[in-house]
Amino acid sequence: MRTSFFNFFNKCIPMNQIVGWLDFIDYACFSNSFCFVEIEQPISGFAVAKVVDSGHPDFKKGDLVWGRRVGWEEYSLVTTPECLFKIHHTDVPLSYYTGILGMPGITAYFGFYDICSPKKGERVYVSAASGAVGQLVGQIAKLMGCYVVGSAGSKEKVELLKSKFGFDDAFNYKEEHDFDVALKRYFPEGIDIYFENVGGKMLDAVLLNMRFRGRIAACGMISQYNLHQPETIQNLTNIVYKRIRLEGFVVVDYFDQYSKFLDFILPCIREGKIVYVEDIAEGLESGPAALIGLFSGRNIGKQVVKVTDE
Repeated sequence: MRTSFFNFFNKCIPMNQIVGWLDFIDYACFSNSFCFVEIEQPISGFAVAKVVDSGHPDFKKGDLVWGRRVGWEEYSLVTTPECLFKIHHTDVPLSYYTGILGMPGITAYFGFYDICSPKKGERVYVSAASGAVGQLVGQIAKLMGCYVVGSAGSKEKVELLKSKFGFDDAFNYKEEHDFDVALKRYFPEGIDIYFENVGGKMLDAVLLNMRFRGRIAACGMISQYNLHQPETIQNLTNIVYKRIRLEGFVVVDYFDQYSKFLDFILPCIREGKIVYVEDIAEGLESGPAALIGLFSGRNIGKQVVKVTDE
């Protein structure tokens, strides 16, 4: 599926709007719980693009940008330029701006530091740990001197967590018949910090294993997004008795602190302290399959669709 509106938009750009030529599309940020699509209109989301024309004073032709509300198409008219960030650092792969230098990176950094208030030596559990956000949370926690365990959905992903991302341990949740037993095996003294990405039965088991005054950053609950009837949580009383702090957050709350995030993450990338794994699908036509694959855990690392080589 290829669509190009370049000729039309090049002739008529409304004031304060820009047209971008897409390089990469981020497919890890959508679920039917918050993605509403108009019939016969492209889905919009996060992307990396080059400005081909602009009616906005802050953007000019040739600028590289990343941001949200960009259509899944080769050329996209952006009517909300305030949702875009200029790309100033090009010594790293452009695709990183859909991941480690974009929405997932900001999510991991502020979700862990701001919501979880970590301390050296604390015990950290990350679910969906090989994904776009989880792989970063684990590595950031290790830099803090924490003990980190992650869960993922295949042997390959578990090995990736331990061998490439430096997790202290990891397990395949699909091979565990009792999550409570599994967590007690990896956290015999309990969990100080849980970075929540899946919800459901895993969250229920985590609540049984949290330590006194533990913190839970509720980033996402991918196991629940496509259920007609979400699973109930049985162990919420632990939040009261153990004085657990469970807090949800949304990445847009931290966009105004993007420069602070870059000051931290760019040196980590350049010095090899943090690594990043991407699963890049080639061509816009591969988008639907890439999106569907997210919900079965088919991707290894950050799922990205490469729209063009130019």
